[in-house]
Amino acid sequence: MSTFTAGKEVLSYCGKCKLALGHTIVVMKDPQTIGKVKCNTCGAVHMYKDPATKTKKVKSKTTSTRKSKKSVSVGQLWMEEMGKASGKAEPYSIRSKFVVGDIIDHKKFGPGIVQALIEDKIEVLFQHELKLLVHGK
Repeated sequence: MSTFTAGKEVLSYCGKCKLALGHTIVVMKDPQTIGKVKCNTCGAVHMYKDPATKTKKVKSKTTSTRKSKKSVSVGQLWMEEMGKASGKAEPYSIRSKFVVGDIIDHKKFGPGIVQALIEDKIEVLFQHELKLLVHGK
C-alpha cells in the first residue's frame, strides 16, 4: 500500500474538467485519508474524489414515456461494452485512425473501447475512466 502525503500526485476526478486527472495533494485529513487536491490541468483546488467511485449516467434501455436514467459505474459500463465487443485490440498510437466500437490497448490505461468520435479525438471507455485521446495525426 502506498502512503499519501501532501505534495505527492494522485489520480482524482476534477469537477471542473469533468475527467479523472492527475492532482497534487494539498491537505491530508489524517495519515490515510486525502483531504483536498489541486488539479494539475486547470489549477482548481477541491476535495479528493476517487475516480473509481465516479459513475456515468446512461439511458435506460426500457421504452417508457418518461425519461428515466440509471446510474452505472464506469467499471460496470466497461465490462458490458467489452462483453459486447468483438475483434482484436489494436495498440493505441496518435497516428492510428479509429472508429466507434474499436478496441484499443493503451500502454498506461489498458484495454478500452472507442465510444465516440469528436473531430480529431476519440472518447475511449477504459476500466476506471473515460478519456479523450487524439488520433489520426
